[in-house]
Amino acid sequence: MVHTAALVAAAASLLFTPSVYADGMYAKNSPVLQINGMEYDRLIAKSNYTSIVEFYAPWCGHCKNLKPAYESAAKSLAGLAKVAAINCDDEFNKPFCGTMGIQGFPTLKIIRPGKKQGRPIIEDYQGQRAAKPIVDAVKEKIPNHVKRVTDKGLEEWLQEGNETAKAVLFSDKGVTSATLRALAIDFAGTINIAQIRNKEKAAMELFGISSVPTLVLLPGGDKDSIVYSGEMKKETMSAFLSQIAPPNPDCPPEKEKKPAKKPSASKKDSKKSSSDSESAKASATAIAVEDAGQPTESPDPNVVTDDTPPPVIIPEAEKLPSIPLLESAESIQKDCLSPKSKTCILALLPPASNDAAVLQDSATTALASLSAIHKKHDERHAHLFPFYGVPASNPLAATIRSALGLGADTDADVELIATNAKRGWWKRYQGAGFEGVAVEDWVDAIRMGDGKKEKLPESLIVDAEEVKEEKVVEPEQEQEPFKIEIEEILDGEEEVVAETEDKAEEKVGEKEVPEHGEL
Repeated sequence: MVHTAALVAAAASLLFTPSVYADGMYAKNSPVLQINGMEYDRLIAKSNYTSIVEFYAPWCGHCKNLKPAYESAAKSLAGLAKVAAINCDDEFNKPFCGTMGIQGFPTLKIIRPGKKQGRPIIEDYQGQRAAKPIVDAVKEKIPNHVKRVTDKGLEEWLQEGNETAKAVLFSDKGVTSATLRALAIDFAGTINIAQIRNKEKAAMELFGISSVPTLVLLPGGDKDSIVYSGEMKKETMSAFLSQIAPPNPDCPPEKEKKPAKKPSASKKDSKKSSSDSESAKASATAIAVEDAGQPTESPDPNVVTDDTPPPVIIPEAEKLPSIPLLESAESIQKDCLSPKSKTCILALLPPASNDAAVLQDSATTALASLSAIHKKHDERHAHLFPFYGVPASNPLAATIRSALGLGADTDADVELIATNAKRGWWKRYQGAGFEGVAVEDWVDAIRMGDGKKEKLPESLIVDAEEVKEEKVVEPEQEQEPFKIEIEEILDGEEEVVAETEDKAEEKVGEKEVPEHGEL
């Protein structure tokens, strides 16, 4: 294997090539509304409608997996709620994504109108990343302005604002559908919408209703009622009600751009004005970034095709943080296997070669990938659980392999596992190779709580009081036998393939979702 400075420099130049993604992940004709940080306030925050917004990066594998389900959800929610997306990898949007607290991709937030326009209620979507759960969660958050009327209150409702148009849906349902709630938002202030259940016999007889669902429009005053005879679809029902008044706009109109001022007669003044304007823009951007705390930033991805997510960048060895080594049984028990221990990533390492005093390629690649992932999160000040290396010389290494069923004959291979002793689970990395993108997908799945986990054997969990205090040996002091040979990783042209154990569970968009809620 060749180790030369020229090889490292050439590989580094490829790794740091600027991203090819510029226009985002969704096409212009996508049912998903693509917006930027500046448009969010008018189109989402000040909208009369409930929205779900995806904060994503085009290089993110989980985002690509979510795309078909998210577009399917957008089609089903058309006319009922907004389904939007913001590309947080776009430099223009990074400060805004920071102010929204985005720390990982994709992040979904449901945004619904508050009591005051422009001050919406925002909450994270924590459900499954599939079309139907997304649709159900958003429908549940659509405000309900529909009046429930019974026989007892029918006369009072009819007399209330008699000159104002009314519409009433006769239904056998005990709940108000998302479609009717969306119609009530469309015509708020112009048509009062109510729902009457078919068990209200007096109301059914008064309007001559023989079957449900039936929508009746009361124009107001002495005008005769009009019975709707079309499909119970949002578009056609809205068109029927529009004969009284047009529906409300979903958000404030875009402000008209002021005409450009005539150029100044003095070129000097013109240059000064331009300079001041650029300075103001730069100051505003700096303030926005500062106010954002630390906006979500993405690593510069490698040049790849549209179908291949870019790998985690592995910089030169001296730029990588070291992965701490847990060389004693007590250090593993204290940090990762006590009853109060939270999530840890453990790299169970094979024995080092006696000749080269370095680990085999798979182990060095795995350690380099973990280092690069942690470095990326550290640079954006994002909290991430600790990563540790466990040398084969650690007395507990073989015990862990045996207890987790990894097999005694696998001690020649590196194993990546995640443990959470406090919650009693563990998860094994089963990707194809240890290159950055595959390992990062696995880490992201753990961070987001995705995928199947196994029960951690109680025999491995030791009470913290029984664990002796012992300082973890820093890699710089005693890690020479486990030196990461980055040149070996950069040599070769192996294709990066991201395959995680929970990829099948994250496959989305296969189930058909009804276009609209049933009335």
